[in-house]
Amino acid sequence: MAEVVIVETPERAGELVAEAILEQVGRRPDSVLGFATGSTPLVVYRALAAALERGDPRAVALSGIRGFALDEYVGLPAGHPESYAEVIRREVCDPLGIPVDRVAVPNGSLDGIETAGERYDRAIAEAGGVDLQILGIGTDGHIGFNEPGSSFASRTRVKTLTEQTRRDNARFFASPDEVPRHCLTQGLGTILEARHLVLLAFGAGKAEAVAAAVEGPLTASLPGSAVQLHPRATIVVDEAAAAGLEHAGYYRYTYENKPSWQRI
Repeated sequence: MAEVVIVETPERAGELVAEAILEQVGRRPDSVLGFATGSTPLVVYRALAAALERGDPRAVALSGIRGFALDEYVGLPAGHPESYAEVIRREVCDPLGIPVDRVAVPNGSLDGIETAGERYDRAIAEAGGVDLQILGIGTDGHIGFNEPGSSFASRTRVKTLTEQTRRDNARFFASPDEVPRHCLTQGLGTILEARHLVLLAFGAGKAEAVAAAVEGPLTASLPGSAVQLHPRATIVVDEAAAAGLEHAGYYRYTYENKPSWQRI
């Protein structure tokens, strides 16, 4: 069973996950981190930036990590403000003092797209694999851009986005028509190879997906349920996103009574 941590606010979740990242980097300054984009993980990146501003030496050491983004749109021009390469630069690298060339993003250029996934998986393997992977979850249960029906063994590849995902992401674009129809995303099999998965979800709109992912059946129709297969998966949610969890009381009890040497 994944560890489920229920907190009062997204900001508190950001602090907890940031501390887990800082502990990882404190143990191994050349850690490999997996970065998600979207609005959910911003609380983590802001908490890390606050630690850097305080002069936390572990945050200063973030400049030495390696990183890999989960996904990228296909076909957006280089430098497009909503390309995930730009989002990672703007929200992760610049605020945290991480050189841009130390965080890889899948190459969504149409030139060479046929082999881009294989090359990205090879780069992750050559870096030694991901130590801690940050994840969000979509309202339809997707993680990364692994839409319902994605194989649990899938590797980094091109996927066609559902209309629901395009509608969800339209807020980042001038109009819904500008949202690309295709993406290059780490597969569920690739994601599951990370040594620690940390999935965040906030708000009532994510409650159904969280409950299905954590407590529902293991099914490709709900890609987020793949976290049930991982030996070290941590789900951090606020009260609203936890509303559908049948065993919320047990999750609270176990977290409150964890041994002091255990962390998320």
